[in-house]
Amino acid sequence: MKETRYFYVPDAGSVNELPPDEAAHALRVLRLKAGDELMLMDGQGSFYRAEVTLAHTKHCLYDIKEVLPQQRQWQGRVHLAIAPTKMMDRMEWMIEKAVEVGVDEISFLDCQFSERRVLKTARADKIVVSAMKQSRKAWKTELHDVVSFAGFINQPRQGQKYIAHCYEEIPRTWLFDQLRQSDTAADATVLIGPEGDFSVAEVQQALSHGYQSVHLGKSRLRTETAGLTAVMMMQLSKT
Repeated sequence: MKETRYFYVPDAGSVNELPPDEAAHALRVLRLKAGDELMLMDGQGSFYRAEVTLAHTKHCLYDIKEVLPQQRQWQGRVHLAIAPTKMMDRMEWMIEKAVEVGVDEISFLDCQFSERRVLKTARADKIVVSAMKQSRKAWKTELHDVVSFAGFINQPRQGQKYIAHCYEEIPRTWLFDQLRQSDTAADATVLIGPEGDFSVAEVQQALSHGYQSVHLGKSRLRTETAGLTAVMMMQLSKT
């Protein structure tokens, strides 16, 4: 049986043509032709079963046959706020895997010990789309530009808020225990610092804004591993 191909079309319900990038993949790589079936995803909770009506050079038109609203796979919103790593390929790996596991939002933090303070979200967004299609996620993960640590924690935020760090002198609890004891339907936000960790002042600042002090286990993890671990824990506590 031929595998059904998924394509990301933000306005799938109101247009009838694949975006240029998706059309190029459909026509040049997959060699779709009129009459072939494809699945569209709008990133807002719906899939669409469609049929190719025209496949010509750079244009791929379709006709929607069925709208398939999807059910959310977990309760509450999962939000990871993380300091980007110096090596961007490590952060891109984390973004890909976090989307596959399931994360609603990813924010990037500029911290005192950050090694990277600028990030090209356009490239990261392409990784999100690819991972979303691969893992059949009906909702597209939101990416936010780099923001200062103080600017992030000063923003009003609903639900449970945690800051993961490695300072033993500051009382911490295991993140997973905290998540299991909280309302599974509540939003959850976890802050992950750079390779050099948050500064003590940043941890104290977060605590003063209602964040809870947590750790991710006995192992000392790289930033990207810590980010993915936090997403996994949030997912396991909500599904």
